[in-house]
Amino acid sequence: MKKTLIFRGGWNGHDPVETSDIVAGRLRAHDVQVDMFETQDCLLDPELKNKYDLIVPVWTMGSISNEAEKALLAAVKSGVSCGGWHGGMGDAFRNNTEYQFMVGGQWVAHPGGKVDYTVDVIVKDHPIMTGIPASFKMQSEQYYMHVDPSNNVLASTTFTGEHAPWIAGTVMPVVWTRRYGGGKIFYSSLGHNAQDFKTTPQVPEIITRGLLWALDLL
Repeated sequence: MKKTLIFRGGWNGHDPVETSDIVAGRLRAHDVQVDMFETQDCLLDPELKNKYDLIVPVWTMGSISNEAEKALLAAVKSGVSCGGWHGGMGDAFRNNTEYQFMVGGQWVAHPGGKVDYTVDVIVKDHPIMTGIPASFKMQSEQYYMHVDPSNNVLASTTFTGEHAPWIAGTVMPVVWTRRYGGGKIFYSSLGHNAQDFKTTPQVPEIITRGLLWALDLL
């Protein structure tokens, strides 16, 4: 049985408990064992890289100790996968650039706050995206991110410039995969809060598939 560690906390505005509960339930439905932790001390387990196949950070902003960050990055480099969504992974630990190097991106803005936007699937035959509509609508935060050009981008969004005219026409990655050392990385900027998971079915489906892909179950 594959084993996943979810550690959650940080800013509460992204519903870290409720969203991670939703994801954990979906993973368990695929016979994945999920261990949940409310602190980062779980990362200091000396058996971390041997105990888990996937680590999911759900920790918007906040900070991480040097020891916990080193343990997380070492585990991923050794072959443990890492995956997550929205600010819980893509806006965690703003001072930790090596963590951001692992993720492949970092949130910097969401012009207009909650807006209507479109997500476009780029790689339609990837197992994470198979059967997902070629484009679908969101009413949520449209993440503008600094992203690694080596990411394998699966879906993107285009900014209209309505709320920041200088970025009109900018195509921004929304879903990607990559590698960090021996570890597989999955990220989706979708999933602002529990409402997004409940009202837009593509949000939990893409995230679940991405984590299953990282677990080599897809």
